[in-house]
Amino acid sequence: MIENKQYLIAFLVLFFLISTFFSFLINWLFLKFSFNLGAKNEGETVQMRWSGNVKPAIGGISFFIVFLISISVIGTLPRQADQLLDKHLIGIIASTSLGFLLGLADDAYNTNPLAKFIIQLSCAFILIISDVSIHITSIPSVDFIVTIVWVIGLMNSINMLDNMDAITTTISMSIIIGLLTVLAITSPYTNAFYLVMLVGVLGALAGFLYFNWHPSKVIMGDTGSQFLGVFLASTSILFFWNFKDQPSGAIIQIRQFIVPMLFFIVPLIDTITVTFRRVMRKQSPFVGGKDHITHHLAYLGIPDKMVAAILIFTSLASLPLALLLILNIIEWNTLTTLAAFAYFAFIFILFQVLYAFGKKRHEAALKLKAAS
Repeated sequence: MIENKQYLIAFLVLFFLISTFFSFLINWLFLKFSFNLGAKNEGETVQMRWSGNVKPAIGGISFFIVFLISISVIGTLPRQADQLLDKHLIGIIASTSLGFLLGLADDAYNTNPLAKFIIQLSCAFILIISDVSIHITSIPSVDFIVTIVWVIGLMNSINMLDNMDAITTTISMSIIIGLLTVLAITSPYTNAFYLVMLVGVLGALAGFLYFNWHPSKVIMGDTGSQFLGVFLASTSILFFWNFKDQPSGAIIQIRQFIVPMLFFIVPLIDTITVTFRRVMRKQSPFVGGKDHITHHLAYLGIPDKMVAAILIFTSLASLPLALLLILNIIEWNTLTTLAAFAYFAFIFILFQVLYAFGKKRHEAALKLKAAS
């Protein structure tokens, strides 16, 4: 275990730079010879994204390669005898590997929705078996269901958010920065292995961002979004869902929902918005479309780069509030809980207003185009 503070910081910074370089190099090499990688078979080259141009879906491959490098580096670190087999770490490796393979198959063959759901469910089961699960009640079956909903929901949410250049990449980086900050503040030495893993994936995203920023040359594809979905779900279960009062006589502690809600504010708002509006239109929430909050911000005339900047700011602005609560600088009480939910509700309503104006402007533009 790394116990020297300066050494640990220097090691993590160096590894971040190495991970970023490897990710950049991998994406650059793939881009040189595999433009069609990630396009569907049998002539299917339609990608349900904001841009109409077909782009190679290679980003997820670089994520997974750098992730494996991170695991290899973890294997070289000194550790105590009781840490040789970390079941949490094993569960994360197994589930994220399965998520990566699911995304790879989906990019190549358009996986059957039922088969996709079964594999996502398997990812959740692997995490639960590895004791990477949410504990919000004293009823195991309820905790079991909540964990499954979180894992599958986040896998689909991250996938849905990947609809415009750099959005999922930057939002995932924001969440990982939050995870790293929480670990650095609460227990940097006992969780050094996870710090290395998180820094590695952060570097992978940073190297990929060069090619994914608007106008993007490559996208992450389902390979990347499914991997990130499982990775963020599992690490957030370990480090975002464990802030609760002990002991407590309450069946469910609302406090536990606040930290994940703040860190995942952008994916949650987008998923709730799209799901609700599609259900109201009697459409499947899982079918792609240009009806996300990103699209409606663009309908307002906001440039793509500025759309990404708005969502990055929204995500990063929520981090300090969550950290203040985690560190108990802001005392946890009923008023604090209500204020946190009010903050989320305000941001949610703000995006709904912008969504409505964007929709109105888009419909007016379509009518004008049809009339001409």
